[in-house]
Amino acid sequence: MKKLLLVLPFIALLSSCDWFKKSNNSDNVPPVQEAPLAAIPAFSGDSAYAYTKAQVDFGPRIPNSSAHDKCADWMVSELKKWADTVYVQTYTATAFDGKQIRSKNIIASFNPKAKTRVFISSHWDTRPIADEDDHDQDKPIDGADDGASSTAVAMELARAIQAKKPNIGVDIVLFDSEDYGQPGDSKLPHKENTWCLGSQYWAKSPHVPGYRADFGINLDMVGTPDAVFIREGVSVKSADWVSQYVWGLAARMGYSSLFQSRIYGGVTDDHYYVNEYAHIPTIDVIRYNEDGFGKYHHTHKDVMGLIDRHALESVGKVMLQTIYQYDADKAKPAI
Repeated sequence: MKKLLLVLPFIALLSSCDWFKKSNNSDNVPPVQEAPLAAIPAFSGDSAYAYTKAQVDFGPRIPNSSAHDKCADWMVSELKKWADTVYVQTYTATAFDGKQIRSKNIIASFNPKAKTRVFISSHWDTRPIADEDDHDQDKPIDGADDGASSTAVAMELARAIQAKKPNIGVDIVLFDSEDYGQPGDSKLPHKENTWCLGSQYWAKSPHVPGYRADFGINLDMVGTPDAVFIREGVSVKSADWVSQYVWGLAARMGYSSLFQSRIYGGVTDDHYYVNEYAHIPTIDVIRYNEDGFGKYHHTHKDVMGLIDRHALESVGKVMLQTIYQYDADKAKPAI
């Protein structure tokens, strides 16, 4: 992740409202009526905040560490309270420096037999170095926003969905070993595809053989009060209809200042490899402001003091609306 790609310099800015725009009536054609917003279960920003803090309290969640193992066990235990089925993919990934890192992807599934499915993903590991800081660069970061915030939203989504399950299948996918990528100033020979090792593994070897979903949404760095989500370039290139659908719903919900319709170049994040290898249209909802990923990004400033309950709740509600709206608009009954 955390690597900008200039993939779409030629795309004109699109309005997130285009997806829902009513046709003009110049030819006496009746205007297209928007379907009413589907009812959604409650999403608690307080609960998502508590899930964020619980992860940070374990310490940096770096593969091969005790904190990583304990956090994984806790997440599996929590998700088993809510999901119909929880899968744990245990695998060993090779990092850019040749280190073998013990990793776990955790997947919580609802309505596992339903043919129509969507997934929400996040990475739950933390950066083992603070390579964008000016001190203690060789020490790991807390990753309160970068990893914990989006994982907390995903976990709270699971709790909310359990209270009122939709007809479609929903999978909460927590990727490991996302943030172990090669730093830009590494003295080792440059290697390709060193980021997002967990999503690369899952995209090639999903938790269910032949797994398919209509679309996916990856969340990353969603917990700060100044966060803004712009339509990211890889998402627009690979899954534009999903991007427009989500941003259009956010606008209808009153979140157009949070989910802004501008488009920027692109990011190598977990969604990139899902699109490339699994060929499931997947978008990235990731913080990107005038200061890029934030001045705290990959530094020791990425701590709980950054995290805002309202920010977590806003993103969570848009995700729930997307799931339940798609259920109302598209879903077949669960099998």
